[in-house]
Amino acid sequence: MATSSVISGSVQGVEQLLMKLDDRQSLIGVIGLGYVGLPLAISAARAGFNVVGFDTDPQKPSRLNSGDSYIEAVLSKELAQHVAAGRFLATDQFDRLSDMDVIVICVPTPLSPHRDPDLSFVMSTAERIAVSLRAGQLVSLESTTFPGTTDEIVRPILEQAGLLSGRDFFLAYSPEREDPGSKTHRTATIPKVVAGDGVDASRLAERFYGAIVDRIVPVSSTPAAEAVKITENVFRSVNIALVNELKTVYDAMGVDIWEVIDAAATKPFGFMPFYPGPGLGGHCIPIDPFYLTWKAREYGIATRFIELAGEVNLSMPGYVLARLERALDETYRISLGAAKILIIGMAYKPNVSDVRESPAFELIERLLERGADVNYHDPLVPSVPLTRKHGELAGLQSLPLTRDTLTDADAVLVVTDHDAIDYHLLGANAGLIVDTRNALRKRAVNVSGALYLA
Repeated sequence: MATSSVISGSVQGVEQLLMKLDDRQSLIGVIGLGYVGLPLAISAARAGFNVVGFDTDPQKPSRLNSGDSYIEAVLSKELAQHVAAGRFLATDQFDRLSDMDVIVICVPTPLSPHRDPDLSFVMSTAERIAVSLRAGQLVSLESTTFPGTTDEIVRPILEQAGLLSGRDFFLAYSPEREDPGSKTHRTATIPKVVAGDGVDASRLAERFYGAIVDRIVPVSSTPAAEAVKITENVFRSVNIALVNELKTVYDAMGVDIWEVIDAAATKPFGFMPFYPGPGLGGHCIPIDPFYLTWKAREYGIATRFIELAGEVNLSMPGYVLARLERALDETYRISLGAAKILIIGMAYKPNVSDVRESPAFELIERLLERGADVNYHDPLVPSVPLTRKHGELAGLQSLPLTRDTLTDADAVLVVTDHDAIDYHLLGANAGLIVDTRNALRKRAVNVSGALYLA
């Protein structure tokens, strides 16, 4: 009798939540209002849901509730409209989690100093949810992690109070696929991979995400969904490492890697262009492959290919500094430690203000260690924010890009090629430019001084 009651109660809870999702009567909670959580929350509000956003940083709810967005993918005008209509509210008070019908976890998954997975944010968030978890709720993890995290780490924490996944509450995994700075891809238009812990959780997750995005891609299990995201980022990491290594080889041969890639890209099959750079940036590609290599060791498997790609990509800031040092010696006969260096671009990719894992940080720190005088210009990053790894650079201010700023520098190092940068001014006034992005040549900028590619 008890088993029958439990089963019927579970079925009834599923059907009730499905109806509430269809009628847009379910209340959605999004934990973590960063580059993943905030766009998702606003997409849910746009779809007609009432959304509560949770963040431990009290400054974020204050800004968001006044209609002020700090992320390019969410326009302040639209945010203000959802706030005014009561469809979106931000808070740092987690006692409201029990009111939510759906809870989505969008918190960071960084690496430890030893490059092991740091799941402390995921675990602490799951513990917060567990305190007030009630029957009938759907909990979905979006943070990128290794296969097995949802089953092996999140579910046991949520079940500590006695409720069971698939019987009392429902658990899912759906990896984020945000593309910061993209003019064509937004949360609602990017296909969403979805998996649930059991049939009922899968139905609920598919119904919820199907209401927000144009297309969902169901997979068989949460480990499979977690593996999808890791695979996407390993693919990019390995291919970027390949072109970075080719860059060093072709440079030694006097061959232009940029010309080679552009010509190879004209082949209509069998080739996909990737481009070299000064190092990997963003929250995904520099970090996620190490999650898989760590998990693989549990099974006694050495992921040599993936780890080699990581080593190549991690070596690129050193390669860039070696090129800069050589350029200074050949052009001015001055050492790196005695030079004034102007960095162009602090963000990790063009046309965004996102500095997470940007190679500019390591380049600046290494230059400072060598004794160089370093400044930067970035029209989208007026000052360096506080970061976990590079706190000593917090507050550094962007210099205006002027003739005087350029002529005062011994070398200009292009790290990020924002469209908003005046490359013609740069080319006309800088005596030495080391361009890691081929930014000037691809814009056909005339350079009056020396130009080195790195």
